[in-house]
Amino acid sequence: MRSQVAFPPGVFVAYGGAAVAQTGARQELLLHSTGSAVVIVLLLSMVFASSRNMLLVLVNVPFALAGGVLAALISGGSLSIGSLVGFVSLFGISMRNSILMISHYENLVAQEGMEWGFDTAVHGATERLLPILMTALVVALGLLPIAIRSYQAGHEIEGPMAIVILGGLATSTVLNLLVLPTLAVRYGKFEKPVA
Repeated sequence: MRSQVAFPPGVFVAYGGAAVAQTGARQELLLHSTGSAVVIVLLLSMVFASSRNMLLVLVNVPFALAGGVLAALISGGSLSIGSLVGFVSLFGISMRNSILMISHYENLVAQEGMEWGFDTAVHGATERLLPILMTALVVALGLLPIAIRSYQAGHEIEGPMAIVILGGLATSTVLNLLVLPTLAVRYGKFEKPVA
């Protein structure tokens, strides 16, 4: 606005109220999200025996990000507080699904004695198919009414949040079941414990 309107001397534009509060809330959310991401990576590195397996868990975040951004663009949304909260929630759900998959692969090899390879990856993905799909379905059914009403007054925060989560959940679920097992076969490190 400042660049489009010529103001007489002594007149200026000052932003206040909701604009200042929203900027502060957005910066605070980004700061807390960054701190949480660091803690999550540290926890994952303690849980998984291999750093490659930890990175496989983190690969699902870009899968979710792609769907969330695409859904926000298609719906005409912007980067609001609601959509940022949606991304945080979405990353948690998508990481849960990839943790389920990778930890199950580790269990199949270490506890059940299976040899790591394509057949074990397919077997593990098949066994984790139902829990991952159930999570996606329950979340989608819960958020669909909110997403449908997102353009009504009073839904400025939860509407964009629901749209981001639904879009990211769609891509991350499909890619988690199809791409993650392939990446795990290629880059994962699953070994039987030394006796």
